[in-house]
Amino acid sequence: MKNKKKLGLIVNPIAGMGGRVGLKGSDGTDILEKAIELGAVSTSPGRAVEALRRVSPLKDSIELITYPHEMGEEEARECGFDPIVIGSIVQGKTTSADTRVAAKEMAELGVDLILFAGGDGTARDIYSAIDGEVPVLGIPTGVKIHSGVFAINPASAGDLAAKYLQGGQEDLREAEVMDIDEEAFRENRISARLYGYLTVPYEKNLVQSTKGGSPPQEELSLEAIASDIIEEMESDVLYIVGPGTTTRPIVEQLGLPKTLLGVDVVLDGKLVASDVNEAQILELIKDRRAKIIVTVIGGQGFLLGRGNQQISPEIIKKVGKENIIVVATPDKLTSLEGRPLLVDTGEVELDELLSGYIKVITGYSRRVVYKVGSS
Repeated sequence: MKNKKKLGLIVNPIAGMGGRVGLKGSDGTDILEKAIELGAVSTSPGRAVEALRRVSPLKDSIELITYPHEMGEEEARECGFDPIVIGSIVQGKTTSADTRVAAKEMAELGVDLILFAGGDGTARDIYSAIDGEVPVLGIPTGVKIHSGVFAINPASAGDLAAKYLQGGQEDLREAEVMDIDEEAFRENRISARLYGYLTVPYEKNLVQSTKGGSPPQEELSLEAIASDIIEEMESDVLYIVGPGTTTRPIVEQLGLPKTLLGVDVVLDGKLVASDVNEAQILELIKDRRAKIIVTVIGGQGFLLGRGNQQISPEIIKKVGKENIIVVATPDKLTSLEGRPLLVDTGEVELDELLSGYIKVITGYSRRVVYKVGSS
């Protein structure tokens, strides 16, 4: 009988916990404790389950090797797998060392693919353990996901993993493992570094690109976009302004400070709240009209679900799709090479609602209609 394909599964249960509470990551014990104090909940296990359900039709024809409890065993059993459980952890106190050891042991057992749920820090840990020895594929669950080793959402991760394990996906590529300094990130500075490359199964519409930077010639476009937005701002309406270099000039043209990597709220030309989290936004919009201003992540195309998780599904639904304003320079849209804009809010039904076509402000009195997809 032909040997069964082996799938390694690693879940980082704390990845992404800092997002909605505005901490811009979850690296480090102190930050994790602060996130929990602020009411953060773990989203990584649920997103891992969403991906695994797409692989579950293969449960009798593959071997699934995973780590105990919340690092994969629980998620695998929930999806009907009878996994081979290796290693040991302290429940409720997993660390990056657990991820590294898990990846190393799975590689030594000859898995055909490591499917992992986490963010850039998790990808970096796996890279340090296996250095490209085994193909990997990331289920995006972190706050900062700049690396090119992730599928665009959990369902895509599951579909691509299943296809690869069945031998229907032979296109492998080397993808960048990027990570940023979270301490600098929280201080409104970006300090990114390329750590290396991992091999991933690749399909253009299922795997995200590495985050791209902004070219220096964009300054005039940014000023024009800001002027357009300010001219159209309504009185007595809260403007929830997402992070990024494209949204920053909007707030700065009002003579206000902008949190480059956080979410700020403006009302009638005044800054009413800076670097807010989900709970603070919900309190502010409780009895007021509001609009959301977001931009496109260069090279990737994400509008929601990457780096702006403070703007949660509950906030989006309360504000309404019709009150989401998208801004992007022509260069950012060109960098997508025709790929659609993307949303990955964590709620499939909301992602589908947000899909379709949307107007994008690209300059003063300039609009383009662009496709938005959830997968």
